[in-house]
Amino acid sequence: MQQQLMSALQSNYGQTPSQTVGPYFAYGLTATQYGYDFDQPFDAQVALDGARGERIRLVGRVFDGDGKAIFDAMVEICQPDGEGHYPTSVEDAKARGFRGFGRMGTGTDAANRFIFHTVKPGANTPGEAPFINAIVTMRGLLLHTFTRIYFSDEATANAKDAVLQSVPAERRSTLVAQRSEEGGQVTYTFDIHMQGERETVFFDV
Repeated sequence: MQQQLMSALQSNYGQTPSQTVGPYFAYGLTATQYGYDFDQPFDAQVALDGARGERIRLVGRVFDGDGKAIFDAMVEICQPDGEGHYPTSVEDAKARGFRGFGRMGTGTDAANRFIFHTVKPGANTPGEAPFINAIVTMRGLLLHTFTRIYFSDEATANAKDAVLQSVPAERRSTLVAQRSEEGGQVTYTFDIHMQGERETVFFDV
């Protein structure tokens, strides 16, 4: 009887998704990006006109344990501006031209990348290196994951950063974005590996 009931339910309503954090973020959190007809409060544009700091692009992909780029992940970033200042209100964000938060899914880029337009952050606290907080959400995760993005051209500051130095030396490179420049555009590349030999360091928050 129970099997007949389940078959009837599936034929009428279809199967329900697994209880994970995905894939509804595409519809609920990145609606405009995916072409839905309602707005999303945050997108890949973190720095607006007047934002203080060096303009950069933050580009990367999210890889699974087999080294394949994930097409339905979502990456969120949170950071201060080039002066180390986090927006404290909507008015403050507008006045500074800096939103402090960005959100992008990997599903609409041909190479499954996330691409944020922002500024290189300043250190928020004395003794810290500049960094960007990142959160990864994707199908199959029961909880989203947290990591940090440091910068390859901040070696001196990185060597003094207590959090980065608490990571085993052989794994610190998984937290460092690599700088490149082309045509006046500064790009930092930061790939996130969810599993495998090159697994990115994630933090308990």
